[in-house]
Amino acid sequence: MKKELTFLCPNGHLGFAPTKEGSFYLGVQEKPDYILCDSGSDDIGPGPLGSDICASMKSTQIHDIELMFVEARKLGVPMIIGSAGDTGSNSKVDMYVDIIKDLAIKHDVPKFKLGYFYSEVDKQYLFTKMDKGEKIEGLDGRSDLTREELEKTDRIVAVAGVHPYIKLLEMGADVIIGGRSSDAVIFAAPAIQQGFSEDLAYYLGKVLECASFCAEPYGGKESILGTISENDVKVKAMLPEQRCTVASVAGHAMYERSNPFFEYVAGGLLDMTHCNYEQYDEKTTRITGPKFVPIDGRVKVKLEGAGKVGERFVGIAAIRDPYSIKNVDKMIEWAKSQVREAFGDTGYELHYIVYGKNGVMGDMEPVKEIKSHELCIVVQGVAPTKQMAEEVTLTGTRQLFYSRLPEVKGTAGSVAFILDEVIQASAAYMWTLDHTVEVDDPMELFPVNMIEIGR
Repeated sequence: MKKELTFLCPNGHLGFAPTKEGSFYLGVQEKPDYILCDSGSDDIGPGPLGSDICASMKSTQIHDIELMFVEARKLGVPMIIGSAGDTGSNSKVDMYVDIIKDLAIKHDVPKFKLGYFYSEVDKQYLFTKMDKGEKIEGLDGRSDLTREELEKTDRIVAVAGVHPYIKLLEMGADVIIGGRSSDAVIFAAPAIQQGFSEDLAYYLGKVLECASFCAEPYGGKESILGTISENDVKVKAMLPEQRCTVASVAGHAMYERSNPFFEYVAGGLLDMTHCNYEQYDEKTTRITGPKFVPIDGRVKVKLEGAGKVGERFVGIAAIRDPYSIKNVDKMIEWAKSQVREAFGDTGYELHYIVYGKNGVMGDMEPVKEIKSHELCIVVQGVAPTKQMAEEVTLTGTRQLFYSRLPEVKGTAGSVAFILDEVIQASAAYMWTLDHTVEVDDPMELFPVNMIEIGR
């Protein structure tokens, strides 16, 4: 066991926007023991999972993978990517495996072991458990999974813990492509496999998973270097203009949590309540005191599932007239009434987002008075067929122009359209599963594979 290990993370979401090469190569000069990155997120919504597409451009994903792969092979250190292709679906794992194969040929790389695992879950597996009386427990206030919700689901991924990564490392993998995974475990697994404490290993993963988001001033897609030892974790910004400070590191550790001190993974939770942060040097923060609490009994694995709601079109309208701005809610109600008159009350969805009036935060917006001199209304119509979705959206958008307000005198209308037509968007999906399933073996849902490639 080494006294310490270093981990280079170049990007908080591989491929979503390109890795900045300058700070990455500065990190490579530090000769890290691992180069690793998370490639997935459910921040992108249920659409990519449900339709099995990427939210990131393939060219950008190849760019980021190539940077990591070439330098990892030069250094002779493992390269690890989790949640391949934004969602970690089986097809995206296969896509990344193919990219690695192509890059090995392109760069004439000597033989190495490529390990990968899948994360998709067949619906019948869950139906069988439910038939046996097992509960599939909901998260964040959701009720237990119902058969109806499961039937509406198009694709499910299980969220892996450290277990498949450790298994592949023990099998000698030089490169690992993971299916859907908890962000922190991609980094925690090699540290645990090398004998470091789970307490510090999981914290290492939590602080590194979004790369330079734990540094200041803000700068996305810059590289971060993390070091784990027997006693602490240190995190250092690679971009010369950035620093990892007590405030930036602690703030990142707490963000996106319902409880700012807890991070749940398959097998337990990371408790950051008693973390101590200190400025180690100008660019580095040192952390001590995290605690990993293993779960008692069977391991719970998180499930993410998405199902198609319908086809979707989008319309865009703008308002500049002060009287119309004041009465925009009445205009929207008029447009909705015309859609109901044409299509009835059910069988479609119609949504209005008013930018300049609660467009971002909705009912949570604390500023209740409209202060904008102009508004942008985005209309979304969803229906079972493309034709119906287009007609619902077109009606719901155009009828804003014809809305009847009591003090309007002119006939020219008060709405401007960027386009006369509405725009076909991606199909609409919804999250159908945000649940956990108990398993007897934490590897049960994550079959691993190993191949040898290279010259």
